[in-house]
Amino acid sequence: MAELDGKTIALLATNGFEDSELTEPLKAVKDAGASVVVISEEAGEISGKHDTKVTAEKGVDEVSADDYDGLLLPGGVANPDTMRMNKAAVNFVRSFFDQHKPVAAICHAPWMLVEAGVLQGRTVTSWPSLKTDIKNAGATWVDESVVVDQGLVTSRKPDDIPDFNAKAIEEFAEGKHAEQTA
Repeated sequence: MAELDGKTIALLATNGFEDSELTEPLKAVKDAGASVVVISEEAGEISGKHDTKVTAEKGVDEVSADDYDGLLLPGGVANPDTMRMNKAAVNFVRSFFDQHKPVAAICHAPWMLVEAGVLQGRTVTSWPSLKTDIKNAGATWVDESVVVDQGLVTSRKPDDIPDFNAKAIEEFAEGKHAEQTA
């Protein structure tokens, strides 16, 4: 039995995602036994910075965190910058914290966490340019390949993907964390 058998993970992204930060965690989580549902602004094809094409099965207006065991947020500058302007996407992200479910965000994806108002008192990492935004949101920013804080997994960049994937799978396998709150 794989670590994530029976788990369903939501992956929230839109055009401009960092290709490796979507494809490699997606593959790792699937290989660990989870089913992954790609969600975007609407169902249909989305493209990464380097033209990787992925099909979003659902639009964010038609999903609920109730139906998922965890959330995966890939980076890329345009991807989270666009999604943080989408109220349904921000609410979807916040609802994972309200339900104490694990969330994994890499590179620029913590912008979604800033927008969702879920970083107060947390320790996280990200692409370095987000440091001020994260500190202004009430979190402690550190420069490490991966940081885990009560079910929240964050990493800085594509080079961190192996560490990110390992910790995301571990947290998704553990399930709900009482301290994982908005």
